[in-house]
Amino acid sequence: MRHLNYNHLLYFWTVAREGSIVRASEVLHLTPQTISGQLKLLEETIGETLFQRVGRGLVLTDTGRTVNQYADEIFSLGAELTQRMKSKASGSPVTLNVGIVNSIAKLIAYRVIEPALGLADQLRVVFTEGNLDSLLGDLAVHKLDLVLSDRSIPTGLNVRAYNHTLGQSGVSFFAPKKLATRLMNKYPDCLDGCDMLLPAAHTPLRRSLDEYFDHLGVSPRIVAEFDDSALMKAFGEAGAGIFPAPTAITAQVEHMYHARSIGQVDGVNETYFAISPERKLKHPAVVRITEAARSALFG
Repeated sequence: MRHLNYNHLLYFWTVAREGSIVRASEVLHLTPQTISGQLKLLEETIGETLFQRVGRGLVLTDTGRTVNQYADEIFSLGAELTQRMKSKASGSPVTLNVGIVNSIAKLIAYRVIEPALGLADQLRVVFTEGNLDSLLGDLAVHKLDLVLSDRSIPTGLNVRAYNHTLGQSGVSFFAPKKLATRLMNKYPDCLDGCDMLLPAAHTPLRRSLDEYFDHLGVSPRIVAEFDDSALMKAFGEAGAGIFPAPTAITAQVEHMYHARSIGQVDGVNETYFAISPERKLKHPAVVRITEAARSALFG
């Protein structure tokens, strides 16, 4: 295939959006004949038909829909770049788009991001929560600047991104204060048969906890499993069961969820990563985040 002409792609994208060459010509201030000729050149470049005529309108072919999806991303990114440069010139807040894997403790996420909020320059942080694969997809098309994750990039995933290790935290079990008072002196034997709230089975922490239970020879009664760590803690606060959380935020968990730590999980740690599209971090907010996490939060 010959090199793509982005003017041709813009004409195609406008026709797809407007639904006809005539309306696209009005938007682009070009003659319909000019646009028709450019579309033919684009189809010759790609080697397949992009539209088929239905009545008086045009409908995308399968290939046309694929090309339109890429065009959407290309021109959306262009508009985003223009807006960002305008914002920078006018002194508007710089936006940092951060994806957070939903299994990460929200208190950990806040502690990691907090140092960036103190930058002298204005900064607006926009958060997106989801599973790691979908967030890495957004990172790949530059919808995100950074992904905070409790696991590294999966092997074999075809995405240009790099792991930056922030640090590790141990894991502790927590319970409502009255229950914790009864259980603390019996830990870890008290885990056998107790009501337990756990992360979803596909998470690294859950696999580690299952191995820990097997090693101890205990069988907690699993009341519920969660993709969202904050929801799990909310159920724990309500008295639904014992729940795990990072030892690094023990004080915050005890305060916010009216709970107490009953004991730490021997040999189980969570590792946290900042995943970025660049091997060497350059964004000042991202650099500050990683440096503070390594020295203060997990140091």
